[in-house]
Amino acid sequence: AYKRPNDPRVARVGRFLRRWSLDELLQVWNVLKGEMSLVGPRPEEVRIVRLYNDWHRRRLAVKPGITGPMQVSGRGDLPLDERVRLELDYIENYSLWKDMIILLRTIPAVISGRGAY
Repeated sequence: AYKRPNDPRVARVGRFLRRWSLDELLQVWNVLKGEMSLVGPRPEEVRIVRLYNDWHRRRLAVKPGITGPMQVSGRGDLPLDERVRLELDYIENYSLWKDMIILLRTIPAVISGRGAY
């Protein structure tokens, strides 16, 4: 989803939750129910999916993840096309090893807060 730095609609507590990705923790429940993966393309807002080109839609073929290539490569700072390219590369070249690397790289990405709005 598109998030803006210093979004006036987000309260101070919301900025704190987003900054440390605490707003994502509830998605662990979705993983336990089998609706999401730990690693995969991030779920997208319906209003954004409506803007997708045909090649963008290929990212919807797999379960979404709590973290993924976008989270460890710039998060909200990436333009849509670059995000989708990263996620399609992940899908087309999937490996358990890549998942492990993404999980490990998620920790410093969350701590740095880069691109988290």
